[in-house]
Amino acid sequence: MKKHLLFGLSLCLFTLTTEAQKHPIPITISAFNEATAIPFTKILSTPAHPGVQLGTGFFYRQAKKTNQFQAFNIGYIFHRKLYHGFFVNTEFGYDYKLNFGMNLKGAIGLGYLITFNTQKEYQFQNGSYISKKDKGNSRIMASISTGLGYRLQKKNQYSPEIFVMYQGWAEYPYSPGFIPVMAHTNLHLGTKFFIH
Repeated sequence: MKKHLLFGLSLCLFTLTTEAQKHPIPITISAFNEATAIPFTKILSTPAHPGVQLGTGFFYRQAKKTNQFQAFNIGYIFHRKLYHGFFVNTEFGYDYKLNFGMNLKGAIGLGYLITFNTQKEYQFQNGSYISKKDKGNSRIMASISTGLGYRLQKKNQYSPEIFVMYQGWAEYPYSPGFIPVMAHTNLHLGTKFFIH
């Protein structure tokens, strides 16, 4: 799995380096609140489980009213009393640009998540419990997102943008034989800017 991950990251870096010679590179940074919930049933949940995401990508197509793009993200989630996790994912995104600077946004994604328990783990051996090292749990994550963005320079195709994204995602396999898929939501608040 690590070899596949390194190959994928190398391919992304090569693609971005090639794109950088033609167009400015987009950089996205967002903070988000994660919840274990059925997507699109509630928007904001408490208590807060913070996360952060950093991304980049390239455009397939840019037009006056629309953008189609590929994004590559890395991130971190801290779910209190349950786990903390690291992820990498890619998303195919679509923006519809309105005249007054607003973007209607959507994306679908696929990624890899590794989580580690926040509590100490024990294993029963030879009639007693002993402390066990957590090696992490690897999972596939699939997502669908929708949101709004605001371009600070309405007519500039590479304008900085402030956005809010609501993301529903699932991790698989969660607990084989018991709960195969676990559903989550993230509410992102972030910004996109371009490196020229």
